[in-house]
Amino acid sequence: MFDLHRLRLLRELKHRGTLAAVATALSYAPSSVSQQLSLLEAEAGVPLLEPAGRRVRLTAQAEILVAHTEAVLERLERAEADIAASLTDLSGTFRIASFQTAALALLPAALGLLRHHHPNLRVHLTQMEPEKALPALLARDFDLVLAEEYPGDPPPRPAELEQQDLLEDPLHLALPPSAGTARPGRPAAALRSLAGHPWVMEPEGTAARQWATALCRAAGFEPDVRFETPDLVLHQRLAEQGHAAAFLPGLVFGDRPPALALCPLPRGRGTRRITTVVRRGRSGHPTVAACRDALRHAALNLPAPPPRAGHA
Repeated sequence: MFDLHRLRLLRELKHRGTLAAVATALSYAPSSVSQQLSLLEAEAGVPLLEPAGRRVRLTAQAEILVAHTEAVLERLERAEADIAASLTDLSGTFRIASFQTAALALLPAALGLLRHHHPNLRVHLTQMEPEKALPALLARDFDLVLAEEYPGDPPPRPAELEQQDLLEDPLHLALPPSAGTARPGRPAAALRSLAGHPWVMEPEGTAARQWATALCRAAGFEPDVRFETPDLVLHQRLAEQGHAAAFLPGLVFGDRPPALALCPLPRGRGTRRITTVVRRGRSGHPTVAACRDALRHAALNLPAPPPRAGHA
């Protein structure tokens, strides 16, 4: 019989990459992690780790063990959910990771609902982009992640995660004042007219940056990205003050009318999908259900999206 604690350490190593990262995450000494994995190797009777430069990687046999460990942990998640469902009150700590605009537009209202209905539940919120938050969810650093999918190139969905749609957020082309007034019915022409303008975009490697770059290239130009930041409120300010063109999601405006010209985007490219993601087996947990209900209520009560016209 394999020791579950040691199996979880092997799983942590797969998701975190290094023995040092596993030790830091679990507050162990690296030597202790290494010792436990050596004992697991003895239990398995086959090598589980092999050198890879200065690091180690899992062998094929270790990957088999991790796959079975994922299945065991999923069943344990379901058991935890069943026990929690048998209780009359929600308590403990629930950890959420969210990207900026969802955190600004949805989380305050959702947290208010959770505080009102479940006063003994302690919610911990971390602002983090999905590219980092989803691997951290797999590594059990979070209980729920708010993620986004941009049109045209959805990211892969790991089998270990369960995803649920929350809302569709319209995307807009924000024209700096110097760009003049675009024709509302000509989104492709409006985009091409900004070929010579400076742009503000999210950092390289993010889904938003990949989508935005592909959209500009489809319009026939390479964007001149002079400002790079994950802060979409700063994107909005730079566009409003004429420093850059930008792509802005509806959530960034909140209940404040836009102070700049907004144009629609080409058909099929103008909406991002906002989702909630949890580990497989955890959807039935009452705390997950309560959080998702609160987020849906917040989404239903969002202000009307800004007008997608050629002028503010």
